[in-house]
Amino acid sequence: MEYATLSNGMKMPMLGMGVFQVPEAECERLVTEDLETGYRLIDTAQAYGNEAAVGRAIRQSGLAREDVFVTSKLSSIINEGQAVQAIEGSLDKLDIDYVDLFLLHAPWGDSYAAWRALEQVLETGRVKAIGVSNFNAGAVADLTVFNRVTPVLDQIEIDPFNQKKTDVAYLRSQGIVPEAWGPLGQGRADLYTNPVLKGLADQHQKTVAQVVLRWNIQRGVVVIPKTTHRERMAENLAVFDFTLTKEEMAAISQLDEAPADFIYDPDYIQQTVAGFVKNWSK
Repeated sequence: MEYATLSNGMKMPMLGMGVFQVPEAECERLVTEDLETGYRLIDTAQAYGNEAAVGRAIRQSGLAREDVFVTSKLSSIINEGQAVQAIEGSLDKLDIDYVDLFLLHAPWGDSYAAWRALEQVLETGRVKAIGVSNFNAGAVADLTVFNRVTPVLDQIEIDPFNQKKTDVAYLRSQGIVPEAWGPLGQGRADLYTNPVLKGLADQHQKTVAQVVLRWNIQRGVVVIPKTTHRERMAENLAVFDFTLTKEEMAAISQLDEAPADFIYDPDYIQQTVAGFVKNWSK
């Protein structure tokens, strides 16, 4: 395993497993298999509805708490009090003494209040580091200028066709670690049939998925692919025994299509945030 060093000195595995869209009933088994396979970074969120299952799997794994890096995320909120309440709720569900990294899931709602709440919980020691998710470079800059604590990490959608070059460059300049969700293109068929990626996979006797994960890791981007198949878990983890050359990295860089970020689409924001507002208004 290779590690990223966060700005507070914490070490974070460069490759982990995400549990987005994994039902509560299946999540405990899946995380148990992840840990047995060798994963030591597990990424969940309040919005996923499976934090309790993640916590159970970690507690029952037999691993020391400090050997597993756990990330969760705070959903969009209306005010600081609700944010603190929500964070404490996540900590209680996980029931693992502390969370290594807590992220603000999206730049919606009162993100300033949410960040102040994260700063507040950070001081208790029950959360070791705080960061953001789905923030572009401008949103990160805005949040940082108006608050005390700079995010240690930004989790954004990154794959070979959506490389977020400007955002990644800015994050690096600020000492913020970039992390890729959906690093395998969320199952896009053309990723696995792309001739450049297939050619590199054949050359290194690896799969396309392994080449793509290795590409991000070599550029300092933490990756959290998701799979429910044990053989794929092992396959995704086997990316530390080869290196892409400078020319091969450049070839993948040329695949970037720089699509518009759906996180900032007005219709998507209105529909998604409306649901959070409705829940918190009950």
